[in-house]
Amino acid sequence: MAKGEKKADKKSQDIKEEVLDQVEETTEAPEEKVEEQPELSTEDKLKAELKESQDKYLRLYSEFENFRRRTSKEKLDLISTANESLLQAMLPVIDDFERAEKSMTEDADLKSVKEGVDLISTKFKGILEAKGIKVIEAEAGSEFDLEKHEAITQIPAPTEELKGKIVDVVEKGYTLGEKVIRFAKVVTGA
Repeated sequence: MAKGEKKADKKSQDIKEEVLDQVEETTEAPEEKVEEQPELSTEDKLKAELKESQDKYLRLYSEFENFRRRTSKEKLDLISTANESLLQAMLPVIDDFERAEKSMTEDADLKSVKEGVDLISTKFKGILEAKGIKVIEAEAGSEFDLEKHEAITQIPAPTEELKGKIVDVVEKGYTLGEKVIRFAKVVTGA
């Protein structure tokens, strides 16, 4: 048996050597192929880089255009629904005015109609104030402020004290936050 084992060992040794030779040949073969490929010329490299840069540019441009379209659409949506909450808050005031109109035709009690209209006015002003709208203070005798007032006319001042000051307020002005949304229309003294 020792002889049979030696033959088996020799055969397995021969097989191992053949496998190793084949593995070496296959690992050497790709190296030869790599060496056979010609190097890219500088011009070809630059062309490849240019093509890659153009692809990146086109992708970025496309992404930017999509971003611009999306933000434009969002902006339009925001503008179209920006006043929605204000308008919803005003609907009860409209309902109150309709009830007041109905009561004026049915009931001739002027005092109760006036009280109802006063309540509606207070409610409406409260809604506007809650939304950030404030009245610009302007009264006769106060200083004219170009940032808040619009002089619609100028008349001779009734007294020396009213020269360059507000003589009369024709329309109240309003601000939304810090921004003037309507200037107070006033008459000034000259």
